[in-house]
Amino acid sequence: MDKKPSKKKFSVEAGETISDCLDRMANEGYTPVRRMEEPVFHEVKRNGRMEPEVKEQRIVFEGKRIK
Repeated sequence: MDKKPSKKKFSVEAGETISDCLDRMANEGYTPVRRMEEPVFHEVKRNGRMEPEVKEQRIVFEGKRIK
């Protein structure tokens, strides 16, 4: 018997559209129930100090298993 988790997170990968990510979710048997945006940070040197700066926003979908 196939035991998949009831919830799983899917990130929109580089070079992938939101639609591609949603299609990938459907192919794995999940439907989106929540969309989140998470900041991705990197460090930048300013005034002789390293400071965190937002580099990009990562889109993450939480998927629920389709029965």
